[in-house]
Amino acid sequence: MKQVVQNYKSGELALLDVPVPGCKADGVLVRSAYSLISTGTELMKVSEAGMSMLGKARSRPDQVAKVVQSVATNGVPATYRKVMGKLDSYTPLGYSLCGVVEQVGAGIDDVKVGDLVACAGNEHALHAELNWVPKNLYAPMPDGLAPRHAAFGTVGSIALQGVRQGESRLGEVALVIGLGLIGQLVVQLLTASGVRVVGVDPDPARCELAERLGAAACGDPASAAVESAVAELTDGHGVDQVYLAAGGASNQPVELAARLCRDRGRVVDIGKCRLDLPWNAYYEKELDVRFSRSYGPGRYDPAYELEGRDYPIGYVRWTERRNLACFLDLVARGKVDVEPLISHIADFDDAVETYRSLKDGELKAVAVLFRYPEQTVEAEAPAVTVPEVKRPATAVAPARAVRTPVRLAFVGAGNYATSMLLPHLAQRDGVELSTVVTTTALSAANAQRKFGFSEATTDLDAVLGDKSIDAVFVVTRHSSHADLTRKALLAGKAVFVEKPLALSEDELAGVLAAVEESGNDRLQVGFNRRFAPLLLEARKRFGARTGPASLRYLVNAGRLDQGSWYLQQGSEGSRFAGEGGHFIDTASWLLDADPVSVYAVAPSGNEDLQIVLGYPDGSTATISYVTTGSPGYPKETLDLVADGKVLRLDDFVRASVYGRKRWVSSRLPKARDKGQSAELAAFVKAVRTGGPMPVPLESLVATTAATLAVQAGLAGGAPVTLAGAR
Repeated sequence: MKQVVQNYKSGELALLDVPVPGCKADGVLVRSAYSLISTGTELMKVSEAGMSMLGKARSRPDQVAKVVQSVATNGVPATYRKVMGKLDSYTPLGYSLCGVVEQVGAGIDDVKVGDLVACAGNEHALHAELNWVPKNLYAPMPDGLAPRHAAFGTVGSIALQGVRQGESRLGEVALVIGLGLIGQLVVQLLTASGVRVVGVDPDPARCELAERLGAAACGDPASAAVESAVAELTDGHGVDQVYLAAGGASNQPVELAARLCRDRGRVVDIGKCRLDLPWNAYYEKELDVRFSRSYGPGRYDPAYELEGRDYPIGYVRWTERRNLACFLDLVARGKVDVEPLISHIADFDDAVETYRSLKDGELKAVAVLFRYPEQTVEAEAPAVTVPEVKRPATAVAPARAVRTPVRLAFVGAGNYATSMLLPHLAQRDGVELSTVVTTTALSAANAQRKFGFSEATTDLDAVLGDKSIDAVFVVTRHSSHADLTRKALLAGKAVFVEKPLALSEDELAGVLAAVEESGNDRLQVGFNRRFAPLLLEARKRFGARTGPASLRYLVNAGRLDQGSWYLQQGSEGSRFAGEGGHFIDTASWLLDADPVSVYAVAPSGNEDLQIVLGYPDGSTATISYVTTGSPGYPKETLDLVADGKVLRLDDFVRASVYGRKRWVSSRLPKARDKGQSAELAAFVKAVRTGGPMPVPLESLVATTAATLAVQAGLAGGAPVTLAGAR
């Protein structure tokens, strides 16, 4: 395998071929997906390696002291050989990554092969294709978290430990000196904790970034703007805490900290800066100076890090590993946003050139990631292709006579058609129920008698060849939907097909091939919930959003009766494949985007599913599709959270929106309206006027592909990328 190494004596950087580490007990072997370059700590090491021997000595007086002691103990020749041997060796770089568990050592039971984990440690989370990571230095990734974001786990833990040392409280004001990678994370963590933050950095771009991410004000350390902002936010008392996240040889940060901190405030050193404390300034204010030791309790303790001995939570609440898991959770829930910090993503094969560009200043960055070609989670995970919708330039709505009724044919007349669709169409003005087609004569006759179809038949070809019929409803068993839809499109009909549109990628591709061949894209799938009046009103009152959203959709599906054709998975697909598109479409409509990734898990022994959909802007939707719940509990409940607002839907009976003002719907006087009537009205209008279909074809295709990806994800045991998703 390959690994980034450096010779500290010569300064040489190399991408070296090294043996694959063994998978020892109490740890896991992890294949890297993304690893993070710490542009502060790592570049300092790279720069030191390029110094002369005298420069190295001056930069590391702690090591010089050890050499002096060794000379006194072992003599000059032995010490010289020891020092030169150590300097003239390759040393690793890196300490923060995300990857996939490739092998599990003895004693590990919290992860399995294929799981995604975030890893920490300057001996265990290296810039290498494979790393052995002990138990207390990795944490499983939360659902919906992007692998590149999880690679920030270690630096996030460092920032989090620093904030914990500051003991910040709601409503306080903090000063963050140094707005590099750690400083930017500290700003966000404090802001999420209800602390107002003033940032300090000589780089205007970093100041602007920190303000975008929540800081109240930022500026150059020499400017009067910083002192003015502190005075205004604290009524002249000074900040409650100062976080030193700067590096370098200047003593300016500690002097500024003393000047702007309040009486008996706290100063927390997170970075590695000069600490010549001005005695009078610190004494007169009785400032509390604290150090933040790396990722948290457990750091540098071999019993904790290497042997996996955890500290009892009752005595040590936040250990290294618990800090790591906490930070990942904050990012997954959108409380911390690391995406704006990513300045550059480099291929791992270009590691040496990337370090050189950073060192020479050609690449100015807050955070840089290495992406591991052919080994990233995205590359290894199963993928479902979202087919491209190709509409010929000649595509037009099927011609129909003006001011004549829209003539409809139904293929299938089962329970759903007769209870949820036909009652809304039978009495609608401007609609004529022309023909009903079924495989058994009696069901066609019953539908004709009950709803007034002009004709009942078992001859599908006759219906498709009837040029007077404007639209065909496909309401048959799931396995026939794609083929019947394809035939109706090729016959030039507008098509309303109940979900699902297709049960496989090949079936979906066949439908789109029919669209391209015929030039007929007049297609609607029965995703009715987006047309529900209550949900439409709630969405309107929720309003537009600016940040990523979290959506939770609980579907209390219940158990099926024995003998239901829904249980014929071999021919009709899984139960979720049949109706899951409803919930994916609703989530995508509320989030105004199509999903780009799907992760699905299922507990053994039942049909329950947990599905996490990822969206382009970082939003996530979690669909819990359960069959083991109480039949007395509502079937569908939904929560959408974003921008300080919450939308709540209770089974299409009541909805509410919590924001600056609270809105709660009145209880509906009639049965639940899940949107079928409005959906059918929109479809009929589109057919009558030749206007666009109620839902764009691209959205129907994306929802179908995401539904198919659930089964692919369950089979592969890994997140599924929706290749080609918009």
